[in-house]
Amino acid sequence: MTLDRASLQGQVGLVTGAGKRIGRAVALGLAREGADVVAHYHKSQTEAREVVGEIEKMGRKGAAFSADLSDVAQIERLVQQSEERFGRLDILVNNAANFLHLAFEDVSEKLWDEVLDTNLRAPFFLAQAAAPLLKKSRGTIINFADIGGILPWTGYIPHCASKAGVLMLTKCLAKALAPEVRVNAIAPGTISMPGDRSEIATDFIRRASLRRTGTAQEVADAVIFLVNAKFVTGQTLVLDGGRTLSG
Repeated sequence: MTLDRASLQGQVGLVTGAGKRIGRAVALGLAREGADVVAHYHKSQTEAREVVGEIEKMGRKGAAFSADLSDVAQIERLVQQSEERFGRLDILVNNAANFLHLAFEDVSEKLWDEVLDTNLRAPFFLAQAAAPLLKKSRGTIINFADIGGILPWTGYIPHCASKAGVLMLTKCLAKALAPEVRVNAIAPGTISMPGDRSEIATDFIRRASLRRTGTAQEVADAVIFLVNAKFVTGQTLVLDGGRTLSG
């Protein structure tokens, strides 16, 4: 596939959960490609502002805005703030998520709602709020699922249900917003980050065909690929080193 590798100069991206981990890597990756970036955060204000500082060091423009993504009014305000700051939106990356380990008998109504509100409900309402801007720019949405949406993890039932929902949400949005807006998803496997529990990586490496975990930079590269893949929509890029091949 031949991609249009033109710079993202002049484009604007909004990345949710951009203060830490994969969200940070994605925000900085978009900036390196030339985009201006809105770094959303909920509680990680210091980290999000540090990301904006790194973006500005690259000669790009950045802004850090807070929103509780379980609140639709705050989601709408986040998109409005982004438009007021930059006047347009080209790329929406729905990265923010929680990953709660819950035994079957410990799943309460409150915890179920907490997981699905952040992981599934928020991406839909962000897409809905951003759609008018993205249609104007013929932009793109990239949703983050993960392999928990493909593999059944009994200790993460609400998480797996939410991420399976993201996979179908991506297909539905791709049809609903075509032809102006492309919508795709990324489903990472274990991505090694400082401070992560070593036993999770060890188990993943044993099961993955490539015998290693992924990196945040590899995820950011996958986002850039989908931003530039102009004939791809409604698809999920599984970024797991072959983990799902073993079941």
